[in-house]
Amino acid sequence: MNPIEMQPADQYNTALVKHAHPADWSNPIPSGRYNLIAIGGGSAGIISALGAAGLGGTSALIERGLLGGDCLNFGCVPSKSLIRSARAAHAFKTASSYGIDPVCDPRVDFEKVMERMRHARADISRHDAAHRFANLGVDVYLGSAKFVGPDSVHVDGQTLKFSRCVIATGSRPQIPPIPGLEESGYLTNETIFSLPQLPARLAVLGMGPIGTEMAQTFRRFGSEVHAIEKQSRPLSREDPGASEVIRQQLLREGVHLYLNHLVTRVEKTGDVTRITIETGGETKEIEVDALLVALGRRPNVEGLGLDKAGVEFNKRGVIVNDRLQTTNPRIFAAGDIAGSYQFTHAADAMARACLRNALFYGNERLSHMVMPRTTYTDPEVAHVGMTPGEAQEQGMKIDSYREELKNVDRAVVDGETNGFAVVHTIRGTGKVIGATIVASHAGEMIGEITLLMTTGKKLDTLASLIHCYPTQVEVLKRIADQYRRTKLSPLVKTLFQKWLAWRRR
Repeated sequence: MNPIEMQPADQYNTALVKHAHPADWSNPIPSGRYNLIAIGGGSAGIISALGAAGLGGTSALIERGLLGGDCLNFGCVPSKSLIRSARAAHAFKTASSYGIDPVCDPRVDFEKVMERMRHARADISRHDAAHRFANLGVDVYLGSAKFVGPDSVHVDGQTLKFSRCVIATGSRPQIPPIPGLEESGYLTNETIFSLPQLPARLAVLGMGPIGTEMAQTFRRFGSEVHAIEKQSRPLSREDPGASEVIRQQLLREGVHLYLNHLVTRVEKTGDVTRITIETGGETKEIEVDALLVALGRRPNVEGLGLDKAGVEFNKRGVIVNDRLQTTNPRIFAAGDIAGSYQFTHAADAMARACLRNALFYGNERLSHMVMPRTTYTDPEVAHVGMTPGEAQEQGMKIDSYREELKNVDRAVVDGETNGFAVVHTIRGTGKVIGATIVASHAGEMIGEITLLMTTGKKLDTLASLIHCYPTQVEVLKRIADQYRRTKLSPLVKTLFQKWLAWRRR
């Protein structure tokens, strides 16, 4: 087993590796066929293996890299730590708008920001430690897994037999074939969190969730940021109104946005990286010190021997049916590798579905999952369900109810009126099919809409729900009140008037 190193090799990264891939780890010797083997030690694999063991079965977890997967090591945990530090810096810079006069300009100590991130990551890594999983009854194998048959997998010189298996090998950054990119070097989510110094000039290629979050974050740290996107707006999957709020926010903060632009070439001379971009036949050169590539993900299917297991796959990942079952009925897949939703909470939900379907002949359906998502910009952008465009494609007629944050008291006193919420229902029914929230804590707020959709409750449920005052989630209650007012038809209003007039006698 090759040792894994994380840079810098300080006390926090040393603790992380000790938990997530201990150098002195000895793989167990299998005593028989496992009820379930999970390949991949990210969220989906961990939930699968722990769940099987917790239910009384025998389970194994195989991981070639760091336990905890991308979320712990190169994704959610380190990125949100940096985002929080960036928000603190931004709050200091904008303190005068709240009547606070800072005695000095804030100075971002990037080394301490990164140290704080590593500290938090190491602390959280205790939950994903190999020894913890072993103590909970999971056989942990550190090494590369490869199928050698429809019910067997090889790892570190041993062959493990299984009754059921969950493939949860995740994904990695998608790198485009841009001339000069490989030779010039670039950052991805797997390397940006190891930066020793803040780049004075940073280019971000791709304005999806990762690119948009990091563009704003590094600008708040003090980098000159050039954000390049081939689409006409950032966060192109989201509500156009949400994209516009974020576009304006990035521009206010000084991010240089190049929308509708393609990168045609990258060259490096000394420490300077030159990026050639093109739009409408016109070209422009940008000089930066570092380039972050954030253009989506590609599935980790290589080297697994999927053909030996009879598991089919394509460029999106392992092919699964609605029950998350692969073309080998013994084998299921969850998380990024299954190609549907690339979120940690999605991997968790999919793994739980796999457990029920694989071990107990359950009928959990991927198509029945109500999956919210959040981009952690400031303000955040949260969405669940369909967009109006998706509803139109399915021939649905909808009603949309929108409320601006500037009409919500808590948002006004917080100075956070730059946002809105919009909820979409099937026309005339109040049945919610989707929603978008743009607010400082939209990720927490979207849960109310997700609950309505999961339980089948109608939008007016939120009008009856008592919310604390003042809170920004009141925006959803106002939307529910909008819906209720549509039920007050002229006929109903006339009947009410007659009833109340009679009651005056």
